[in-house]
Amino acid sequence: MNKEQLLELIIARLAGIPMSPILILFSIIGLGIGAFMVINPHLSIEIQRRFYCLINWKIEPISLSKEIRNTRLLGWFLIILSVATLFFVLTKAPSFL
Repeated sequence: MNKEQLLELIIARLAGIPMSPILILFSIIGLGIGAFMVINPHLSIEIQRRFYCLINWKIEPISLSKEIRNTRLLGWFLIILSVATLFFVLTKAPSFL
């Protein structure tokens, strides 16, 4: 166990929160956000644009078709990462989780 893993374990134990439910919760949230990005990339881009307007930034994609493609790819990546995390937690969770 390296220093980072030990530190995470100590913080989790001090807080009294088991890691497995946290990882499951974040994975489910990641699945939802990833699916949203794949299904509706236009709205995802618009939400980002509106957020940046609130903090006084103006962003516009140079190529909207590339931005939509990249948003969908990011959504698929998030889905795959979330499924892999869920698989790890639900099948091979170490005893310290």
